[in-house]
Amino acid sequence: MNAPIRLAITSAATLGLSASMAAALSIGSGFSSQYSAVDLGSISGLPTPYGGLTFLPTNPNKLLIGGAANSAGGNLYTIDVVRDAGTNKITGFSGTPTAYGSVGEFNDGGVTFGPGGVLFTAQWPANNLGQTAPGSTDEDRVDDLSVFGVGGSSIAAINFVPAGFAGAGQGKIVSWSSGEWYDLNLVADGSGTFDIASITRIDLDTSTAAIDNLPGGPEGFVYINGANPGFGSDSMLVSAYSGNTVDAYQIDSNGNPILSTRQTFVSGLTGAEGAVIDPLTGDFLFSTFGGGNRIVRVQGFNVPPPPPPPPGAVPLPAAGWLMLAALGGLGALRRRKS
Repeated sequence: MNAPIRLAITSAATLGLSASMAAALSIGSGFSSQYSAVDLGSISGLPTPYGGLTFLPTNPNKLLIGGAANSAGGNLYTIDVVRDAGTNKITGFSGTPTAYGSVGEFNDGGVTFGPGGVLFTAQWPANNLGQTAPGSTDEDRVDDLSVFGVGGSSIAAINFVPAGFAGAGQGKIVSWSSGEWYDLNLVADGSGTFDIASITRIDLDTSTAAIDNLPGGPEGFVYINGANPGFGSDSMLVSAYSGNTVDAYQIDSNGNPILSTRQTFVSGLTGAEGAVIDPLTGDFLFSTFGGGNRIVRVQGFNVPPPPPPPPGAVPLPAAGWLMLAALGGLGALRRRKS
């Protein structure tokens, strides 16, 4: 499907939806007693449609999100989040979206910080992977993934298996719309970014003769610790754009989704796009490409431990991390612009 068709379908589906989205959202039957969804609405001034989203690693009060997604004029923007003083949960957004340099053309569901603090961005329909080193204001390198056999029709999202999960550190990418799943292997290029050593397509169900993919037109995805209520084993959540759901899968020993374990986690939405975990509360946030261009927060997850300190830094107690976050104290740790 090309970009103009995707935009047209989304726009038609959006009519009359925005005001009723919160009421339409439904948590899947296997999770409904533990989780609930909150529609945080749109971000004023952010160009639509929305792309993927993540948090700045130095500031959990700043969200980084794609605007004008899937277009040559696309860009990433930062926006401050508003947190409840008692629970720390995100309740909305404040200020005006600020362009994150010139990063983000053709941005899609995958926006994530990876090894070396590099920002990785999936570019659809260009089928490119962008890399932006710390301190840069534009992509330092953009690799054409068609050379590596990525198809169906373009990369849609990228993420890295977190520490503590099977396959920790491994890069994973998925394509839209066919849902082809790949392992991504990187090697440092000596310039602060990474060469692509290899990309390997993964069969997600070896019991069949065909190579099986993720269904539902997958976009952004995140990993979920099995200790969270209702999961039982380490899993992932996938924003299924074409299926209008967020799906849950258990993962295998390599950090890949197991197709036979698929469960609906959220339904009753349009255009699920990005996916990220709030580092302070453990809440799951996803954006929608169309569907009113909203941000949805799902609560009920365990509060994660504070992130590890950078090498050589003195660890900050959990209480201190939360206090700094609440005060926006980490905002001073800004990237040096080149």
